[in-house]
Amino acid sequence: MATIDYIIVDDDLLNAITVQQYAQTQAVLNHRGTYTNATEGLIAIETIQPTLVFLDIEMPNITGLELLRKAKASVEIAVFITSHPEFAIEGFELSAIDFIVKPFTEQRFQQCIKRVVEYWDMKQKAALFEIAFEASTITIKDGHNRINIKKNDIIYVEAMQDYTKVVTAEKNYLTLSTLTHFIDQFNNNEMLRIHRSYAVATKKITQFNNSEIICGNHVLPVGKTYKNNVAQLK
Repeated sequence: MATIDYIIVDDDLLNAITVQQYAQTQAVLNHRGTYTNATEGLIAIETIQPTLVFLDIEMPNITGLELLRKAKASVEIAVFITSHPEFAIEGFELSAIDFIVKPFTEQRFQQCIKRVVEYWDMKQKAALFEIAFEASTITIKDGHNRINIKKNDIIYVEAMQDYTKVVTAEKNYLTLSTLTHFIDQFNNNEMLRIHRSYAVATKKITQFNNSEIICGNHVLPVGKTYKNNVAQLK
């Protein structure tokens, strides 16, 4: 897999250095610049055109949210790293692939990069991600191939920007469908929304509590606004 070019835009130099130090341990990442104000960051995005941008939110003159709105057409993958969790919903509405709250650990950063790499790798491998829903199956058109997946084989689905990752025991698939649209194709009791980024097949749940859902070897987080959905399982 080719390396992923990235830049950092954060007005706090210490935080930017921390991100860069963590990123340097990831062989797949290629640092193309660090910028301590959003204006310089916007120019860098337009000139360098990095695949990945790590963005702070609270910055002078232009916030990270405003920057991404201006540069969205040029940004393949955006990750917000901020001290303000209250902006998470707005960040995900801008199709950020992850939202990391400061202070964060290297382990949390590694989880983010794993998500980034998986998304980028799957996107690069597939030419088309057209999807068709039927009563008991979904059909994914991957280039010239058509893949039939039984709905009963789906363990969970995950939002990845404008795509939805479909996870089965055998393989994962990336589809050109929003998570909300995907869930709407199932009966109410078949697919449960548990997080802004996750929905799980209820028949695949083996354990659950207020903070996580377990489906065999998969452990999924429960978002604060979706705790009532999980409570209905009881």
